[in-house]
Amino acid sequence: MKFVVLNAAKYGKPNEKAVMGKIMAEMPELRSKAKVVLELVKECVAEFESLSEEKKRELIERYSAELKPKAEKKEQKLSPLEKAEKGKVVMRFAPNPNGPPTLGSARGIVVNDEYCKIYDGKFILRFDDTDPRTKRPMLEAYEWYLEDCEWLDAKPDEVVYASKRIPIYYEYCEKLLEMEKAYPCFCSKEEFKKYRDSGIECPHRNTSAEDALEIWEKMLNGEFREGEVVIRIKTDMKHKDPAIRDWVAFRIIYEDHPLVGDEFCVWPTLDFESAIEDHLLGITHIIRGKDLRDSELRQRYIYEYFGWEYPITRHWGKVSIHEFGKLSTSELRKEIEAGKYRGWDDPRLPTIRALRRRGFKPEAIRKFILSLGVGENDVSVSVKNLYAENRKLIDPIANRYFFVWDPVEIKIEGLDSCVDVKIPLNPTKGGYRVLKGSKEVYICREDFERLREGDIVRLKDFCNIRLIDKDGAKFKFEGFELKDVKKGKNIIHWLPKRDVVKCYVYGVEKDYEGFAEKNALNDIGNVVQFERFAFCRLEAFEDELEAVYTHP
Repeated sequence: MKFVVLNAAKYGKPNEKAVMGKIMAEMPELRSKAKVVLELVKECVAEFESLSEEKKRELIERYSAELKPKAEKKEQKLSPLEKAEKGKVVMRFAPNPNGPPTLGSARGIVVNDEYCKIYDGKFILRFDDTDPRTKRPMLEAYEWYLEDCEWLDAKPDEVVYASKRIPIYYEYCEKLLEMEKAYPCFCSKEEFKKYRDSGIECPHRNTSAEDALEIWEKMLNGEFREGEVVIRIKTDMKHKDPAIRDWVAFRIIYEDHPLVGDEFCVWPTLDFESAIEDHLLGITHIIRGKDLRDSELRQRYIYEYFGWEYPITRHWGKVSIHEFGKLSTSELRKEIEAGKYRGWDDPRLPTIRALRRRGFKPEAIRKFILSLGVGENDVSVSVKNLYAENRKLIDPIANRYFFVWDPVEIKIEGLDSCVDVKIPLNPTKGGYRVLKGSKEVYICREDFERLREGDIVRLKDFCNIRLIDKDGAKFKFEGFELKDVKKGKNIIHWLPKRDVVKCYVYGVEKDYEGFAEKNALNDIGNVVQFERFAFCRLEAFEDELEAVYTHP
């Protein structure tokens, strides 16, 4: 009704076609239900026309505000940081590079960077890569993070590699041992669990500083087996949360590291390394998942022992994107190694590399992420929200072409000769491309299969044809002018048998094979719109055109 009223206010009387055009332009997801929408439009037009002039004026006044030029929509602002001062904010994003950044990683990158931009602060990318086995880093992933950060307009002011700073963590561990705030523990995991769950101190807890440092030196020299001894931070063995009680700060792992080789055999846990680095780097504010609250509780013991001030911490909820499920980086890695995916840039994956390959704009990803905000509630969202942001950016610039997937060759009787068919190239920029309309053309199998003999359809911008022999895929030429053909599914895209290229589209739900018009070869590397199919990024051309599905 709103669209009907606005149309009547502008032109005096509502026009069904104009109202439908406005609705479909603003809500393209309704195109598949055009018949239902049209019936509703007709009902609304009839209802509006039956109203008194006074009632019509009331409705027009109610919606008149929407006829005024809309004020530019302000970008959603992040909520202020507590006690943040301009020029003094330092924040970090600290991934484990065991795979490339995903949309989840991008949230940490973009939000931390955005806050640093707001407060003229410093954004640090720190690789928390001190686990050479369980979450083993990938050498390529370091560079991937740097590339993706820059692509997302979040180039870090400083890059830190924790694995290259192991001696620094050793120094602080030795200080804690000297202070008798840490100790070497020889309990097995099972033994310590009994002490921890019972709130009883480990028998090694009161090891003297002198003996502890001697054991520490032997650990560094490789004189103990893996799991034989660990360094624990003294906390409160009566703490209500057993996870806080005397947690592990260092453990022995005899495994080479992709970045530093076999230089070290004693590795800090993430909680210890992160606690030390956040202080050394001068981090003022930390944003971390609400499921990591225990990390702060553990780390605060170190800060208390050294007399440091803990950064201001904000927790946020998890974000789940319906279409991507809950695959972790480790799980994705296994799936790739098993051959389920073709690599980290497979279009089906939620990695930034995959989205870049598909032709997404970094501005769209930033807007999508910032729209989620920074709150403690878990967020469940559809990837269609990201599609909508990206569509705003690419729709005005993407050239249009025909792509016929699962093609059927048809013959048109009564068409005397080939004709040049001019088809719009881009509705915003203008221009056109030319196809050779001929007797032998390709159409999509799904268009062909739904037709019955006698049905008339229009080959878009070319001519009208009537099916006369389905078994022989024969049609009869019915003229060039658009008439006697209902719009919607009765206007189909096509390609001449000659002057096409083979085309393969790497999809999200499945891949597609068919033909594309040769004109598309002028747009290799760009995102185009294959009409009635989707936006796609044209990736390469040798024997066939390779394209990657972007989104509808």
